[in-house]
Amino acid sequence: MKKIIYILVAALVISWVLGFIVFKVMGALIHLLLLLAVVLLVYNWLSNKTTT
Repeated sequence: MKKIIYILVAALVISWVLGFIVFKVMGALIHLLLLLAVVLLVYNWLSNKTTT
């Protein structure tokens, strides 16, 4: 499960970077993708702290 979250975070960050470079028009959606990636990363970090 931990590996899947890291893959999702990486995919979202890569999508954010590509979207920021390629599609400057869709700024709000791109920043929402970055926010989602950060939220998933923090959630994964906090869930690992509580389980170990």
